[in-house]
Amino acid sequence: MTITPQDLLRPELANMHAYYVPDSDGFVKLDAMENPYSLPVELREKWASLLKSVELNRYPDPQANDLKQALRTQFSISDKHELIFGNGSDELIQMLALAIAKPDACVLTVTPSFSMYKLISEFIGVRVAEVPLTETFSLQVDKICEAINENKPSIIFLACPNNPTGTLWSIEDVEKIIQKTQGLVVIDEAYAPFSSFSMISLVDKYSNALMLRTFSKMGLAGLRFGWLAGAEKWLNELNKLRLPYNINALTQASIQFALENISVFNDQAKQICEQREILTLELQNIDELQVFPSEANFILFKMRQSSADKVFTSLLEKKVMIKNVANNNLLKNCLRVTVGTESENKIFINALKSSIN
Repeated sequence: MTITPQDLLRPELANMHAYYVPDSDGFVKLDAMENPYSLPVELREKWASLLKSVELNRYPDPQANDLKQALRTQFSISDKHELIFGNGSDELIQMLALAIAKPDACVLTVTPSFSMYKLISEFIGVRVAEVPLTETFSLQVDKICEAINENKPSIIFLACPNNPTGTLWSIEDVEKIIQKTQGLVVIDEAYAPFSSFSMISLVDKYSNALMLRTFSKMGLAGLRFGWLAGAEKWLNELNKLRLPYNINALTQASIQFALENISVFNDQAKQICEQREILTLELQNIDELQVFPSEANFILFKMRQSSADKVFTSLLEKKVMIKNVANNNLLKNCLRVTVGTESENKIFINALKSSIN
């Protein structure tokens, strides 16, 4: 008898889809919120020299203690908080969902927002409740509080700034949600390098608030490194789910090197923010577009008359790749573009105008 996947695997897998990443070879790549600037040559040479000294025949430091101390110092993280590192923030989201995966568990988030909150939770078998944002992508705090009463979520995920809208909600609104719930509130600041303020003060103030961050957006997407900070009583339990040696020795050395040279990444983030403002003005000058304000390294815009699908396809034909996000009712006819270099942004604007016409 031939055994099929359906004989052994969870039936839910039949209706799931793997996360799709399109081939971008030969494209102006403005779809994944990556930092478009590489490290200066001199710094790359120092980094390469450092990696030569890493002992690859030995397992890495399982707790990454040296890196923890460096990160605490750089981001002024209180000693009363614990840190956990992950292979990207996705692994940390997975740990959180695994930790609360009881039969009655619920994860609450807003929509539209980062897709992995829902995808990872559903992979694990945790029910997800979503509260729509307003048409201007603000939080509906009253409705979120109603959803908290109804669903008793174990975890609430809030991306601040939000992806794919670029919205940075007020600290006051996020604090109201933290005060309302008996569960954990994970404040995901993946785009903190480009935003006007951080909500780390809420993690200091509330023991059920956790801070999630990544190094991917600031310029090290290839390393896949994220970190979670919060009260020891939560992170000590979450650490039991972390696979041994999940942060390899090369990544640990590279992240520590990046922290020692953080000014380079800060300067690049400043350049990206400057280009974001220029690109926003360019987009606003196109009558066909409604452009939404952003505190991230991307811009969301809506086609007023043209079809987003057709414009997206036309851009691909012109070898420009952005993100089609029009699969959500609130994002109908919307596209999202990552802020690139000055030359990449010019190529995109010219291709966009041509595609619309």
